[in-house]
Amino acid sequence: MFPIDYIEPVFRPPSEARSLILPVTNGCSWNKCTFCEMYTAPQKKFHTRNIETIREELSRVAALNIPIRRIFLADGDAMTLSFRRLHEIMTIINHYFPHIERVSSYCLPRNIANKSIEELQELREMGLKLVYVGCESGDDLVLQKIHKSETFASSEEALLQLGEAGIKRSVMILNGLGGMAYSHQHAINSARLMNSTQPEYLSVLVLNFPNGKQRLQQDFPEFVMPDTMALLDEMSVFIESLNLNKTIFRSDHASNYVVLKGILNQDQDRLLAQIENAKRHPETLRPEWARGL
Repeated sequence: MFPIDYIEPVFRPPSEARSLILPVTNGCSWNKCTFCEMYTAPQKKFHTRNIETIREELSRVAALNIPIRRIFLADGDAMTLSFRRLHEIMTIINHYFPHIERVSSYCLPRNIANKSIEELQELREMGLKLVYVGCESGDDLVLQKIHKSETFASSEEALLQLGEAGIKRSVMILNGLGGMAYSHQHAINSARLMNSTQPEYLSVLVLNFPNGKQRLQQDFPEFVMPDTMALLDEMSVFIESLNLNKTIFRSDHASNYVVLKGILNQDQDRLLAQIENAKRHPETLRPEWARGL
């Protein structure tokens, strides 16, 4: 018997490939974003997991005597849990894995509002050192259209609060999320959000619809997915509008047509040149068959 009882499908960031995936919730606490299909399966209905179950699973993992350096708290947003519950979980982790290097989690901005700076700092001291924040956009109209239940201000406040607490932030922005109609303002305001908060990590993924656009278009009927060149134009506007001090930037997800990596704004000119080169030489773009998710 595997020591952890997973309810599939299980999602985690690419950078957590070698981490122990520890489910502390099931599904997503919001789960109403019309662009997202990750937690729509019936078995992924949101609920929190019993603390004793978590304790027993970590006990079984520890008994295997496998070196565990990092732990990712699943599912869609472990930070929806109260400080008290997160403190309990971190206490158990530290008991069984006293030399753990890092604990991380997905994070919705809205679920930081009920935690103080002091509480976040305490969790950071216990090992919760990184959160992946799905901001998706910094544009209020786009956020409203996709039912994100966030605004520029709520995302900004959460990112600043996490930063003040010393928890590193890996922010995700979705290329194409504004459609053709709002592409420019989506890029400009997403960059404005990043400039205001200076996250340690920033990644851009291309909006993808494995099961079609119908769910999004019910409340966003004017949505038209930008074509490849328009997506690259939007990426150029976004990167050109960034004013970052030392943010590690990645746009190398399977969904991306062009692999971009650098430190911003240090590598801004090089990244913009890469995009322009890709537009001039479309044969160098990642082919559609390689973008399957």
